[in-house]
Amino acid sequence: MSRRSGNCVRCCLVVFAVVSALCVSGPAIYWKFKKSLSLKATSFNSCSPCVCDCAPPLSLLKIAPGLANLSVTDCGKDDPDLKEEMEKQFVDLLTEELKLQETVGEEHMHHMNITLGEAKRLASQYQREAEKCNAATETCEEARERAQALLTKEKKITSMWEHRARQLGWEGE
Repeated sequence: MSRRSGNCVRCCLVVFAVVSALCVSGPAIYWKFKKSLSLKATSFNSCSPCVCDCAPPLSLLKIAPGLANLSVTDCGKDDPDLKEEMEKQFVDLLTEELKLQETVGEEHMHHMNITLGEAKRLASQYQREAEKCNAATETCEEARERAQALLTKEKKITSMWEHRARQLGWEGE
């Protein structure tokens, strides 16, 4: 049973391979064959060139004459807001634009002033912290120097007492 199914699978694979090859190479062969036939057909049937008596192309003005009469003033004439904006003088529009830019500039300057003030406050706070740190470091350094001086003094006194003890017969460790 397995030998028969193996043969069936082989047969299906062969059929699949042949069909795939035809699908891939078939269109190229078809077009090459068709082109060679059309070349043979044109060599037997040579026809005279066509004479066309076509009208010249129409201009846009002849197709839609109303398009040439449109102007910018007609644009948005039914919209009251747009009509009001279009009726404003050029100077008024420039004045409005300058006022908007001035407002934006003032807002930007206000924001920068707030940021600068905050930065100065933080810098001052860090400066105070640094001064505290420096003062604490100086205090610690002074205490270290005093402790070192006291240690040196103690070593001298200890050395003197040890010397006296040795003179009196102490052997030490």
